[in-house]
Amino acid sequence: MIRRRELLVGAGALSLASLRGTPARAAAPEVVVGVLYAMSGPSAQVGVDARHAIETALDLINNDHDLDLPGAKGVGLAGFGGAKIRLVFADHQADPQKGRAEAERLITQDKVSALVGCYQSAVSATVSATAERYGVPFVCADSSSPSLHRKGLKYFFRPAAHDEMFSTAMFDFLDAQRKQGQKIDSVALFFEDTIYGVDSSTVQRKLAAERGYKLVADVKYKSNSPSLTAEVQQLKTANADVLLPTSYTTDAILLTKTMSELGYKPKSIIAQAAGFSEKVTYDAVGDKLQGLISRGSFSLDLAAKRPMVATVNGMYKARAGRDLNDNSSRQFMAMIVLADALDRAGSTDGQKIRAALAATDIPGTRTVMPWTKVAFGPDGQNTYADPVLLQWIGDKFVTVFPESAAAAPAKWPMNA
Repeated sequence: MIRRRELLVGAGALSLASLRGTPARAAAPEVVVGVLYAMSGPSAQVGVDARHAIETALDLINNDHDLDLPGAKGVGLAGFGGAKIRLVFADHQADPQKGRAEAERLITQDKVSALVGCYQSAVSATVSATAERYGVPFVCADSSSPSLHRKGLKYFFRPAAHDEMFSTAMFDFLDAQRKQGQKIDSVALFFEDTIYGVDSSTVQRKLAAERGYKLVADVKYKSNSPSLTAEVQQLKTANADVLLPTSYTTDAILLTKTMSELGYKPKSIIAQAAGFSEKVTYDAVGDKLQGLISRGSFSLDLAAKRPMVATVNGMYKARAGRDLNDNSSRQFMAMIVLADALDRAGSTDGQKIRAALAATDIPGTRTVMPWTKVAFGPDGQNTYADPVLLQWIGDKFVTVFPESAAAAPAKWPMNA
């Protein structure tokens, strides 16, 4: 049985039907948004954190806060006369077909005006197709597969970067290290067999060839595999200058433990975030990952230049018991971006919400991200979502690239 949970914020909210002709019995009706994440199974913690991140954004939207974020000042959605947003959560259990079924249920039964999700790119692929079929906007918060925005979908929008953008930043960093005299000749790919891992490896394979890095290992493994011994042996034998892993949390922990057991200590690791951005990974094996670099969309370092980052992080931490990270920051911003579009649309009509999303133009200074701005191209992708690289030092991530955002120089190689 798929578990689903509703969150109603604000008393006196009415049925969505009041927006469609039923006489209103209160000043402001509600606007219903569906949120799809894995709330059970191996990825449950990501789903729990996503719920906290999106609820933090909802607090800012539905209540009055003195922050320069879209929708934070004033109560509710001004375009709806102060209407508040109600969230309906659905558990897709990291299963693309369950994601498809839940998206359809949210649209047809809960009458949601838009969808947000889904972390796993394979799930976002089926959910985006379902949303397209019904003409319901889907804001892809954190799935990073480049193929998602290349399907010709009109109702797909992704505020955050995709893996081509992230991987380009990784190789830009490697090129910069080379210019500083570092000897970096070879890379090894380690990636899971879903759309997320396969798309990531395709990009990285291409960039390695273009930038002149020798690919000495190209290892695809089965997601949630019980053993990675054979795969790690291949990586150890290749002994690349840089290991580039693309893995979710369970696999990231298993990879790290297996490397330690087999005595393989990579010279340096630059990870495609996901499992390597999650607190649970560092709680389990953080001592073995000192110096690891992960690509990211967010850094708490930005709070030094933009104090509201610390304020939002404090609100999130009060709910979640942990700081915002690469995933939860993108989930937070997805809800802010959607609410801004809903406010400007002033309607629950899918076409009008889609038009408002397409017209989005939010300066980076009005986000919690190091982005230039949020503005979507014809394919629904925000090309201004500038990535950063973060290095795990001690018990926290420190921004090390690009230089304009860096809080400290990178330690390179990580196991020097």
